[in-house]
This record gives sequence, C-alpha cells and structure tokens, in this order.
Amino acid sequence: MTAVGVSKVPGREERHLVASIDGLRTLWPALSAHVVLTRVQKVGLAAVAVLVAAALVWRPVGTLQVLIGLITVVYGGAIAFRVALVWAAGRQEHRVWVSNEEALATPDDELPVYTVLVPAYREPEVIHLLVEHLGDLDYPADRLDVKLLLEADDAETIAAARAQLPAGSPIQVVIVPPSQPQTKPKACNYGLQLARGELVTIYDAEDRPEPLQLRRAAVALARLGPDYACLQAELGYFNTYQNRITRWFTLEYAAWFRSLLPGLVAFGMPIPLGGTSNHFRTEALRELGAWDPFNVTEDADLGMRLARLGHKVGVLHAVTLEEANSDFINWVKQRSRWYKGYLMTWLVHMRAPRQTYRQLGWRGLLCLNFFVGGTPLTALLNPVFWAMTILWVIARPHAIQTLFVTPVYYLGLLCMVLGNITVIYLNVLVVRQMDRPNLLWSALISPAYWAMMSIAAVKAALQLLLSPSYWEKTTHGLHLKQGAAAHGD
Repeated sequence: MTAVGVSKVPGREERHLVASIDGLRTLWPALSAHVVLTRVQKVGLAAVAVLVAAALVWRPVGTLQVLIGLITVVYGGAIAFRVALVWAAGRQEHRVWVSNEEALATPDDELPVYTVLVPAYREPEVIHLLVEHLGDLDYPADRLDVKLLLEADDAETIAAARAQLPAGSPIQVVIVPPSQPQTKPKACNYGLQLARGELVTIYDAEDRPEPLQLRRAAVALARLGPDYACLQAELGYFNTYQNRITRWFTLEYAAWFRSLLPGLVAFGMPIPLGGTSNHFRTEALRELGAWDPFNVTEDADLGMRLARLGHKVGVLHAVTLEEANSDFINWVKQRSRWYKGYLMTWLVHMRAPRQTYRQLGWRGLLCLNFFVGGTPLTALLNPVFWAMTILWVIARPHAIQTLFVTPVYYLGLLCMVLGNITVIYLNVLVVRQMDRPNLLWSALISPAYWAMMSIAAVKAALQLLLSPSYWEKTTHGLHLKQGAAAHGD
C-alpha cells in the first residue's frame, strides 16, 4: 500500500496536481458551474420576473391563465417524452451486450490497464466491504490501478483503509490535499492526474460491481471504436427489501437504467451519467477537463459535455449493486443534492442556447430541457397543483375554475388522470421486466414516493440559492446497522 500526498502542505508536484483538479474552468470556463448564474442570466431572469410581476398587476387573471397553460403543456410534454423513451427502449436494441464467453476470450496480457477511482469520505465502516468487492473483480491484478481517494481531514477512514488493505494489494490509498470545494468530483479529478490506465471507471465505497464488468467494458469499448468515449453500466440495489423507500428506489433505478437511458440512446440524445460505474477512455476524459468540482451532479453534467463535444455514450449491460437509501432524512439529503445538480447542469448548458443547439441539435436540447431541467422542476411544481386539485375537490372555489380555461382544463385533467395512471403503469411494467412480483404493491402506491421527491425538490431549490456547491454527505452502511430485511411485501 502506498500513500500519496500525505503532507498537509503539498509539494511542487502536488501543487501542480491541485491546480489541475479544476481543469474544466481552465479549458471550458463557460461550462463550469463555479458561477451558477452568469450576469446575462441574472439580468434575463430579473427581466422576466419584472415582466411577469407587471403582467400580474395589470391583468392578474389572464397572466395566471397563461402561466398555468404553459406549465400544463410542459407537464403533458414531459409525460409524453418519458413514454416515448420507454417505447424506444422496449426492443432491447440500445444496450451494449458482451457475453461471458466474449468477456473471457481476451487474454490477460492483451487487456488494457484499468484505473478504478473510489472516492470515499467518512466511511470507515464499509472499507472492509470495499476490499472484498474489489477483490471479486475478474481482471488481472497487474493491469489494475485502483485508487482509494480519501480526504486529508478524514483520519478515521484513512486508518481503517490502512488496517484493512493486505500487503501487495492493488488498492493504493491516495490522500487528497485540502482544497475547495470539497466534493466527490474534486477528489476524482485529483485521482485522475495519477491514473495509469487507458480506461478509467468510478465506484463508490459500498458498490458491488459484477466480477466481469471491467472485462465487458474493455471488450465493448474496443469493439465500438474511438467514437465512444464512455459506457454507463446499469446500477441496482442489493438491499431492495429493507423497507418501503428501498423498494421504491429500486423500481426507480430499474426504470432509469433499463428504459429511460436506453431510450435516450435510441433517440440519439445525451446521456446524463450515473454517479458510478461509468467507464471512460482516459484521454477523452482528460481532454474534456474531466469532472466539474463545483457541480454536485458532476455525472449528469459530464454526460451533457460529452455529447456537446461530439463523443458517443452507450449503456452497458453489466450491473453494479449499490446500497439504496433506507432512511427518509438521508434520502432527502441525497435526492435534493441530485436535483440541485440537475438544475445547475441545466442552467450551465442553457447559458448560450444557440451554441447548445448547434452542438446538440433539437433532440439534445429537448433532452436538456425535459429530462435534465424538467425532472426537478416538475417535482418542485407538483405540490402547487396537488394543492389546487385538493382545494377544488373540497370547496370548488370559482377562482380556481377561472384560472383553467377550457383547453387547459382538459389537458390538465388528461395529465392528472391518464398521466398518473401511465406513470404507475410504467412502474408495474418495471416489476414485470424485473420478474419481482413482490414489488407490485410498491409500484401501485408509488405516488407517495412522488411526494418525497417534491420535498427534496423544494430543499434543492433553496440550496441552489444559498449554497450551490455544498456537497451534502449521504450516509452509507445503514443496511449494516439495521440488519437484513425480510423479503416480500
């Protein structure tokens, strides 16, 4: 085991590495989230706010009718968009498949060196599991370059890693020197400067990648050619049945990685990457400026940048099991960070809409607005429309009836009834695809999960205003404390 950058004050080489962790701001400053809103965006948003306020004073009813109409159209478009993605993914033609035989056919000495980055912060309790799961990878040890990225102020995890790693382990402990922002992408950028591999991937400390995943990715990238810079493996959960939240989370992830992302591939749209198990060509990643340390969903942002700069991304049929968040408060922390990052990504890539359109085309712009921006925005607006619906059912106030002109009323009714039924049906479809009938009840009551999403969206919007680059830590290892859960609903 080797430690890198142990000293509190970095030496010359490490000062160079620290300077390189924010390469995106140097290479592509307009695509960095170090400033969430540019001056032009602030002026534009302020102008829109003034115009809407003036319109509300001048013609309040008419203005609210227009706003509600526009939002309802967006809702309908978002539902139709997701249905189209699920339909496009249904033929299973848009995932990259590598059989076990093909994965094992490449001789060990012909495999590329593979760097595995594992950022961890204040997670000493899962280090022993990390060593075990990485040890299960079927990849020659002399071609593995595993870097466990630990923050300098995390003495407990550093001590746990040094105690757990056996002599001769391919896992190298890398101490990330103190610098701001203290985020996962900052740590990954530091580790990337030290990477020896031709290919590089990321795993979280609690991840359980299937043993052949690295071989599958290496074979697939060699087969696909240099146009493909990244493959995203499927993420799932090993503690599905721990409680209701983990059941909902499992259904959501299965829909995301088995239907929505392959659907985006089918339509030639950008892929918002997942936080782990994305397999890159190292040189392509470096040329992109790597991850944005100021963006708290650096994965989704990187997926958009890959597409903007002409790289292709595929979805790999290989699974990594993670720990589904089982605690409500912890879940809200994690989901609000994701939503905040999606909003940041949307704002960054909408700074110059014409340039974004030239690089992504209309399909990419549609994905950016409906998928990246639309996901947190609809979750944020849902409580407003739920409250209006409840108020209408209880009291039927004339004011609400006035706000919904006839075409908007029927479109809104269609979104509420048919849209909700459709989304629930898609969850039931996921249950069937997974062949897990004991998740059916969770799929049918999934609207309760949407309420949790709205709580997280409100928190995300507030944090975007007050502390945009603050990385709210998600606690892992809760399944170890709560014990194994019984299977079945």
